Amino acid sequence: MVDYFVKGGVFMWPLLFFLVLGLMFSLERLWTLSRATINSRRFTQQIREALSDGGVEKAIEVCSNTRGPIANVVRSGLQHIGRGIADVEKAIMTSGTIEMAFLEKNLVWLATVVSIAPMLGFLGTVSGMVNAFESIAQANDISPSLVAGGISEALLTTMFGLVIAIIIQFFHNLFVTRIDKIVADMEESTLEVTDMLIDMNQAG
Repeated sequence: MVDYFVKGGVFMWPLLFFLVLGLMFSLERLWTLSRATINSRRFTQQIREALSDGGVEKAIEVCSNTRGPIANVVRSGLQHIGRGIADVEKAIMTSGTIEMAFLEKNLVWLATVVSIAPMLGFLGTVSGMVNAFESIAQANDISPSLVAGGISEALLTTMFGLVIAIIIQFFHNLFVTRIDKIVADMEESTLEVTDMLIDMNQAG
């Protein structure tokens, strides 16, 4: 592998940089999104029981003891219950927007790596072919040994650029799918909690 890296020429270094960058942000998102995922149905049931047993304060305590964006959004809504349902819904929407930004953080860097890595690989391809033709021009002869180095550089940079893009694209798609699931759970949970609060107000 090291031998291939050396033969790939100067463009292998920026490719290596973008690979490390992509993997670094992938690991960060993997850790963050794994901690952001909870059992939303169980959480909603806990909120329901807390509202029945101890009221809003007990439900807020459940949210504070639960990590993740779903609990944060529900807590924001519960904290505005004294101002009416309209303010509760507004607080949930605002908090949901903030949590979405948190979930999607650094995804733009993964998309950047996916876009730039193949282009760098193709740029290395052009550079390798230019070197091959320069070798032919200087020797005024065409032989496999003259063009082998340039063609090898061209193929290796293209290959590494595409491999990097494929790896990071996989992680990017994985994270987008995970975020969509969290957002769907968030919407379901906040809707159920809002309905609980409306029922409480009507009962009171």
